[in-house]
Amino acid sequence: MKGLFHTIILLGAIQGFIVSGILFFTDKRRTANRLLSAFIFLMAMASFALYAWETNWFGSRWLVFIANFLPLITGMGFGPLLYFYVKAFTDPAFKMGRMERLQFLPMLIDVVPSLTSVIFVTGVLTGALRNKPGPWGIFIDTYNVYADIPRWASLAFYTLLSFRWLAANKPVTGTGWLRQLLWAMAIFEGIWLLYLVPYVIPRYTDLVLEKLDWYPVYIPLTILIYWLGIKGYIISHQQQIATPKNDTPLPAATIDTALVQLTKAMEDDRLYLNTELTLQVMSQHTGIPPKTISAVLNQHLHKNFNEYVNGYRVALFKEKVLQEDAAQLTFAGIAYDCGFASPATFQRVFKQLTGMSPSEFRKKSLEIS
Repeated sequence: MKGLFHTIILLGAIQGFIVSGILFFTDKRRTANRLLSAFIFLMAMASFALYAWETNWFGSRWLVFIANFLPLITGMGFGPLLYFYVKAFTDPAFKMGRMERLQFLPMLIDVVPSLTSVIFVTGVLTGALRNKPGPWGIFIDTYNVYADIPRWASLAFYTLLSFRWLAANKPVTGTGWLRQLLWAMAIFEGIWLLYLVPYVIPRYTDLVLEKLDWYPVYIPLTILIYWLGIKGYIISHQQQIATPKNDTPLPAATIDTALVQLTKAMEDDRLYLNTELTLQVMSQHTGIPPKTISAVLNQHLHKNFNEYVNGYRVALFKEKVLQEDAAQLTFAGIAYDCGFASPATFQRVFKQLTGMSPSEFRKKSLEIS
């Protein structure tokens, strides 16, 4: 039975490597696909590492030695990659900024065992440490057991954030695929938790490994790699061949009528104050088909829908933040009143449109006045 499990895990890892490579070099939705590529790659690497350890690294002492210095299982990266993929998929303008990159710092937790091996070997070679690997090996083994707690917690936390983001933004397309992905991750986390609870209890750790090994976690992970790789590639391919083009010129009368209705919806009805405003909501409010709205914005204003809406929100924020009573309010509170659903989105959009942070804008504006 172990042989069958090993084969399933190895084939899943190989497929994960192949699909992640294909997605990485896909042009359409480059940011989203590269995040999905990294997510699949980390899962595939974890599966491959388990297979290699189970087979004693193909019987090679050198590979066993080298593997001790490589952080092959980096589960702390799963959660952020999942969350940012969901954000990038629903918002084509999403970019990985400094705040997003900082959220990968907890991956240092995954590096500790490898760093410990480097310190030990370096110490032995330089004469600073005695060649007694026992205590170091015990530390690494014990650390690896409890490191799974923050890994699980991180993935669960970011999965919850992804559900909340999806609920707040309600994209017109892609909702079904993203919800399937998040529910699949939630099911995997449930399976992992059932395994993790007895595993982290010291008197049961060895028993769990002896009776079950890691198969209850890695077989579902491998199935997830199979499904995510195939489904993710199909979705990416469909985006390339089925994304509607907005380069067919619209009649001047259609453009003029649409612009009047859109301007009324934004300036008179102030629809942008709705934090859940989507292209579909705008279409229902104005009676203009979503494709026509997108075409008008792209061809005439050279903006996508999000850029169009956020332009009004940022303009209102600029007005509010310079009012006399604004000093008593937080940027996040003002941003929410202007229609932004989250502080992170507001900070990113404001800097994209103005080239400066909200605090820099207020400071410069007050200095000028």
